[in-house]
Amino acid sequence: MYISTSPDIRMILHENTLISLDIFEKEFVCNLSKCKGSCCVEGEYGAPLLAEEIPLIEENLEAIKPFMAPKALKALEKSGFYEADPDGDLVTTCLKGRDCVFAVNENGVYKCAMENAYAAGKTNFHKPVSCHLYPIRIAEVGDYEALNYSKWNICDDACSLGKELKVPIYKFLKGPLTRKYGEQWYSDLEQIAQEFNSGR
Repeated sequence: MYISTSPDIRMILHENTLISLDIFEKEFVCNLSKCKGSCCVEGEYGAPLLAEEIPLIEENLEAIKPFMAPKALKALEKSGFYEADPDGDLVTTCLKGRDCVFAVNENGVYKCAMENAYAAGKTNFHKPVSCHLYPIRIAEVGDYEALNYSKWNICDDACSLGKELKVPIYKFLKGPLTRKYGEQWYSDLEQIAQEFNSGR
């Protein structure tokens, strides 16, 4: 483990990942009752997708469709479920530059059709890793993946709830981080967090 705490670079090196110290210091717990799932319908572009996620979504698409909104199904037929953003990165298609094509409004709260289909036992694909890991965003830095905290004002209530419950980001995202990097990686991360916190 290597820790850099310079003012410009506050990262921990853990295997092939560079982890922002914010992941250990900031607290966060999603608060759907407050935010209403705004992250599914706000922002300039859709959710980032990995190239390997495209065929997984395609395989499960027919099972996901019954959980999608009617207007989304029309957009799906016309434009598909993914596109490239101005940087050439793959993202989910958005309706009129706003709602993710998989966003569905349930009693005023936006949820994910992919996640609903998975929860109902209809698919074997949960949702894109980028969504599952939020508020962490991953960027490639040479041979490493940099994990950074992405602060967004629509998640202020999540920050408040996290602070109230005293849940740091890395604990809130135990499931998604384990999905992405494996149980051993996460177990080692917990040890790193303990060592880091004991030295603060």
